[in-house]
Formats: sequence, structure tokens, C-alpha cells
Amino acid sequence: MTTIEIDGTEPRAQRLLETVSSSGHFTAMQVRGGKVRGVALHMQRLEAANRELFGADLDPDRVRALIRHALRDVKDASVRVFLYEGSSQPVTMVTVKQPAEIATPQGLMSVRYQRPDAHIKHVATDQGHYRRLAHRMGFDDALLTGDAGVVSETSMTNIGFFVDEGVVWPDAPMLHGITMRLLEVALPAAGMASRRAPVHLSDVASFDGAFLTNARGLAAVDRVDAQRIPVPAAMTALTDVFASLPWEPI
Repeated sequence: MTTIEIDGTEPRAQRLLETVSSSGHFTAMQVRGGKVRGVALHMQRLEAANRELFGADLDPDRVRALIRHALRDVKDASVRVFLYEGSSQPVTMVTVKQPAEIATPQGLMSVRYQRPDAHIKHVATDQGHYRRLAHRMGFDDALLTGDAGVVSETSMTNIGFFVDEGVVWPDAPMLHGITMRLLEVALPAAGMASRRAPVHLSDVASFDGAFLTNARGLAAVDRVDAQRIPVPAAMTALTDVFASLPWEPI
């Protein structure tokens, strides 16, 4: 069951139809014990996208209050905050669903597609089409690539690759996910290097392994197209670092 509130109230069907459009952006988070990892980064994401898409400011304290109101007494949940274009100012929608974890391991099908303005978490792009196509072909997700097979992200996650000294993230147009950003800070402190560099499909076999990150957690990658990918021991170390990331009150 999904709970939906628009600007703090439960919407009627007509209000919902009037609000939801392709012009908008969002952030997705997991709530555990009434807390969120990287809550300030989620608010920064919404603020930046609101300015870029709508030329409008956003009050992060108000958004956090709307999340708390939608949650009520629910302590564990999947929450999404959407900002849609409104007649005078953007409209804020908060949805609350059951908590979720990412399935692991995952197989990826490479596709030739990169999201427009990939640094923004848009409510509507063609990435969903490629994810559905990957599912029909027996894969878990689509690996988005650009010119010359440059790897960027999947339709729903960031992707990283294991090398001897740590982790390499693709340097390409993509959404810099909240979990990715948290790990980029936490990994060096845990003794694992973290850097960005161009990655091509032809490079995948040369890495020690690959993994996915988003708000729902981490997943190992065990194949890309026909290429089988080993799951290295470093996956355990990465999981430990992820588990150490702090949860913050909303």
C-alpha cells in the first residue's frame, strides 16, 4: 500500500491528476527507525534541481516536515519526494511505501542511452523503457552507455568497479547518487581508494568485479551482457563500509 500526500494533505483523484506531470524531479530514500542516510544531501539535491528546472527556491525544513507528516508513526519505509511544476510554485508530493532492499547479485544488459541532463533525477525519461527491455531479456537492469561504449550508470543505480587499490566510479554524465556520494567520502577513511575515471564496456573484464549502489543498498554484479563477472572478497569490505554509514533524523 502506498500513502500519498500533496503539500501535506491526502489528495483527491482530480488533485492527483492535476499535479502529476512529466515536468518534475524527485529523490528516493529508505527510512529506518525514522532516520535516513544522507538526509542533508537529499535536500541539497531537491534544492538544486528546483532552481534549475523551475527557478524556484526550496525550504528543506518544510520538506522534512512534510516527510515526517506523511510517515506519521511509520518507522521503516521507502519514501519518495517529488517536486512538480505548479501554477504559481512547485508542488511537493511525498509517497510512503514498504521498506525495500536491492536484490543481489544482478545481471546487466548494456544499452546505448544516456539520460538527458543526467545530473537531475527527472520524473520521466526513457530509462524505464530500457529497464523493461532488460527484464524481458532476462536481466535485472539496463547498463546505460554513451559514445564508444562509455559506461555511465544503470537505469536505477550507480555502478562502481573494483580494482586492487579500491573502487573506480565511471566519469561520465550520470546522477551522482546519494549512496555513491556517501561512499566516496567513507571509503578512503576505511582504507579503500575511491576515484572517478572513464570506463568503457571493453574495460569491464579487466576489473576485479562490479557493484551497484542506490538508496536501497548495495548489489554485486555477476554479469554484463554475456560477460560473467566475479564477486570479489572486496564486496564484503564494501558492504561493511556501507553498513557503517550513519542514519540521521528526518
